[in-house]
Amino acid sequence: MKVISDTAEYALRAVVWLVQSPDESQTTRQIAEGTRTPLDYQSKVLQLLAKSGITKSQRGTGGGIRLNVSPRTLTVLDVIDAVDPIQRIHSCPLGLKEHGTCLCPMHKGLNDAVKTVESAFKDTLVADLLKTRSKSVPLGIELPKRSKRKASASA
Repeated sequence: MKVISDTAEYALRAVVWLVQSPDESQTTRQIAEGTRTPLDYQSKVLQLLAKSGITKSQRGTGGGIRLNVSPRTLTVLDVIDAVDPIQRIHSCPLGLKEHGTCLCPMHKGLNDAVKTVESAFKDTLVADLLKTRSKSVPLGIELPKRSKRKASASA
C-alpha cells in the first residue's frame, strides 16, 4: 500500500539528497543517480520543486540545483504539496445527490484518516528525517559522508 505517490517519494529523496551537501550544487543526473530515481522523472520532479521555491537552479558553469529552504523549517507536507498534494474527499465520490457535501460515514472515515496522515507530515520536518538514528539510511539513499567540520558548522 502506498501512502504517497512515486512523485512525492522522489521529491523527498531529492530534498534529503540536497540537504546532505547544502553548499554544493547538484546536477539532475547526480540527484537521480544518488536517489536511485529515473532521470527523466526526477527532472520533472525537480522542476516542480523549483517552481514551488523549495529548490533553486542555476544554469551554466558552477550551476546546478540547491535546496532553497532550510530543512529546519521545511516539512514533509511542504515537499509533498509542491509536487503531488494529498487528495482529500470533499463531496461524495459516487456523485450521489442525496449526500451533497455531507459525507457518508465510510467516506468521512477515509477523509479523517487522510487528514491524520496529512497532519503527521505537517508535523515532520525534513531535518527530523535525518536526525533519527537507525541502521538504515534515510529513504534508502546511500548518503555522502559529511565531514565533521561541515556537520558541526551546520548544527
